Amino acid sequence: MNILDQLAGHARERVACAKRQRPDIRREALALPKGDFPFEKALSGPELAFICECKKASPSKGLIAPEFPYLEIAKDYEAAGADAISVLTEPKWFLGSDDYLREIAANVSIPCLRKDFTVDDYMLCEAKLLGASAALLICAILDELQLKDYIQICDALGLSALVEAHGEAEVEMALNAGARIIGVNNRNLKDFTVDNGNSRRLRAMIPRDVLFVSESGVRNTSDVQAAREMGANAVLVGEALMRATDKRAKLAELRGGL
Repeated sequence: MNILDQLAGHARERVACAKRQRPDIRREALALPKGDFPFEKALSGPELAFICECKKASPSKGLIAPEFPYLEIAKDYEAAGADAISVLTEPKWFLGSDDYLREIAANVSIPCLRKDFTVDDYMLCEAKLLGASAALLICAILDELQLKDYIQICDALGLSALVEAHGEAEVEMALNAGARIIGVNNRNLKDFTVDNGNSRRLRAMIPRDVLFVSESGVRNTSDVQAAREMGANAVLVGEALMRATDKRAKLAELRGGL
């Protein structure tokens, strides 16, 4: 069993436990204002958008941020011009927490993405109640019917769906399911190797009316410039920012690469 299978399996366990504690979550989530899909708006501008990640650890790198003042980090991102914030809520391998997302979303004015391994529509309702404006849907752990269903549920809740693909078949799956935002992950989630050419290779498959995000492997201004040249609408930057002592300065440096 690879790490992605383990992540998905643990997510199913978490959902089973959460359903017992809070069975009426869909009614609660649907009762909230739908909103106007601010995450998509943030990625739709004329310039390359930056989705900046709050991440304490990862399966491939282990502990990234021993000290993790997540609220301060999020506010630094916002002050430095981030367009959106990605918040890891997966607790076992990424040491994430729903509380991180809840507090960050309540204290910044830019949209937040719930970064987790969605295996049940229950998790989309959780994302809405935690204050997220978007949720991650990973093609590699869903089938096409599930993906289409989850995108429709996101629409009903007022959440944007960032649909993540890694290869040609997954991009086709995302398009067939009606994805409006496709993120191409340069990291293979099965073995965590990184190939920055993956976004470039798959870019041609994605119509220009679908928002395109290049995920992982963005470390410097050259990587940013490459994303812009391939016509990306946004980049998702995690480790490079999390390892920077001065996150405002690092984001300013990356944004200067435009």
